[in-house]
Amino acid sequence: MSPSEIKKILEDVKHGSSSVDSAFEKLRDLPFEDVGFAKIDHHREIRTGYPEVIFCAGKTTPQIIKIMEMMTAKSSNILATRANDDIYQQVATNFPDAIYNEAAKTIVFQRKPIDTVVNSYISIITAGTADIPVAEEAAVTAEMFGNKVERIFDVGVAGIHRLFSKLDIIRGGKVIIAVAGMEGALPSVLGGLVNVPIIAVPTSVGYGANFQGLSALLTMLNSCSAGISVVNIDNGFGAGYLAGMINRI
Repeated sequence: MSPSEIKKILEDVKHGSSSVDSAFEKLRDLPFEDVGFAKIDHHREIRTGYPEVIFCAGKTTPQIIKIMEMMTAKSSNILATRANDDIYQQVATNFPDAIYNEAAKTIVFQRKPIDTVVNSYISIITAGTADIPVAEEAAVTAEMFGNKVERIFDVGVAGIHRLFSKLDIIRGGKVIIAVAGMEGALPSVLGGLVNVPIIAVPTSVGYGANFQGLSALLTMLNSCSAGISVVNIDNGFGAGYLAGMINRI
């Protein structure tokens, strides 16, 4: 439930178009709703500006669907991450309007309009094609929270001329998400070319000494370029969320 929705409930009581009891029922579960295996944080959108997000990995599909039912009852928009196709097929039975992004492994569906920032965007860049799934998770997250994105894929250091051909779009973003595996050099290159914040996302893409993304993570943390922050390995959601917050400032 958003601040504007709560204000509307209170205004309706004030003007007599809604009873106190009716308003109370709508607000009864506002702090959180306990369903045994989960405590659904209906208050989160008021505190942070964004509703709770469902992390599907480790949950059973019935648990995921139950959480979705509780959230949609409060008219919350739904973003579920790390969902496979089997989860989506079962979710779609209950929510036919759910949209699945196979690359990002996300499920989204709207219950109310998204207030989108129209005068700025987020540049989302990958070093390689294999990094796209993490970038797509970031993009879907940012878009679901009301941000425009520009996707620029496969412009890593192995063919740096590809990056230069897209610099006008990259520099036009208010914030950049740079997604890279292997040695993770892309954010460092970008840091010397742009004047906006960069959120670096290491991916687990790479050969043995990549150590499932650890080499890329360490490269990004040790970058000589200024203006770079780093999120966890494969954490497209965290990057998209943070970039969205920056874009809305």
